[in-house]
Amino acid sequence: MGNPSGPEVGKAADAVSLHTNPGETSRESYSDAEILDTPDITIDDLPPNYTESAPMLPPNITPTSAPSSSRAVAQQPYVEDATFLEDKNTGAQYWLARSLENPKSLEKHIRHLAAIAPRPFIKLVGTHTETTRDSKGKTEKNTVTDFDVSVELTPYLYSDAQYHKSWSYLRTVDNGEKTCRGTRLRKRAPGSVQNIEVGGDPKPTLQEWCHRYTASHAGLKVFALSRRMVGFDEERVKHRLRQLVNETNYRGHLKVELVTTGSLVECYNDTRINHWRLTTWIQMLCIFTLMFIFTWPYLWLRTKRWEVVVAEWPFSRMAEGGGKEYVSISEDQWYNMWARAICKAVLEKRQKVLDQTDLRRAEEPEPSFETGNSTVDGALGLFRVSINAMNEVNRHLGWGGDC
Repeated sequence: MGNPSGPEVGKAADAVSLHTNPGETSRESYSDAEILDTPDITIDDLPPNYTESAPMLPPNITPTSAPSSSRAVAQQPYVEDATFLEDKNTGAQYWLARSLENPKSLEKHIRHLAAIAPRPFIKLVGTHTETTRDSKGKTEKNTVTDFDVSVELTPYLYSDAQYHKSWSYLRTVDNGEKTCRGTRLRKRAPGSVQNIEVGGDPKPTLQEWCHRYTASHAGLKVFALSRRMVGFDEERVKHRLRQLVNETNYRGHLKVELVTTGSLVECYNDTRINHWRLTTWIQMLCIFTLMFIFTWPYLWLRTKRWEVVVAEWPFSRMAEGGGKEYVSISEDQWYNMWARAICKAVLEKRQKVLDQTDLRRAEEPEPSFETGNSTVDGALGLFRVSINAMNEVNRHLGWGGDC
């Protein structure tokens, strides 16, 4: 791992960069005090789709063949004796291996997984309530989803997506942070009050935490890694997207949120009970038989947790001059790039994750269909005109309201 060429503003002194180029950026710095001119980004300037790019590997690890996606890297058994489970909804990963009870192996494993980016999405969901009445006169209310559109932000966490250059770094929690430190409840380090440290003891490094974890005699224990996107002005982007949807005269219930998958990694010690807790059919059995009423409190009381390591992936950071610099593009540039595609997907009532294909569709004129048959071509043209007319009517009269 390389070392920064100079101190970086806003980064912990003991933070370890996961890449060899922490100070590089392909974009100029911006100052919040200036009025920003956010140019449009052309389609050719976009980074490749996240699922199409090669994985970002941690230092000093050279596989014989690189998988085709970063998710493939995350699913590879880095530890030969590992039991692995991944939550399909949240992307959380759970590892269990006896070899991970060795501090050096655990540290290497954590650094490897920290080099894989989290997957943040901007998600827009519009719903409305429909009230129906059956033959007996009883009313029933149903929630109908008008659109469910998401855009992934992971490619914009790289200054050069092709070569996986980013500003990501690995750090341990500060003494003043409330978190699990080999305990069940979150607490600050001894001698720390809020953000004030009494006595000035330095915070433990990743190596020290790994040694503390492996030295613990707890019957059930887990070492957790958190992966986060930082430096993203979430509220600004959400406000602009709400305005965008409202301008279509949408009258339903709009929810705009930032959802991150793959943000949690947990490594359990090798015990029979931990094997059971990671076995899918046992989990389902506990749910259907309501045994979780007893098993969940038991596991919570028995398990000691170390939630002390964070991999941070900056979308932006404070520059030395006091302004803000971005690893790839700013929030305003991102909005200028995606606004038209998002608006088009909302009006078309789509439910999907948008990609570069949708960006191109939003910039291109409506395709013309010519079959050679004048009757068929006329019908297709009439259908297309009708759809456009309906969208314009919706813009003026409103759409998606409760009924």
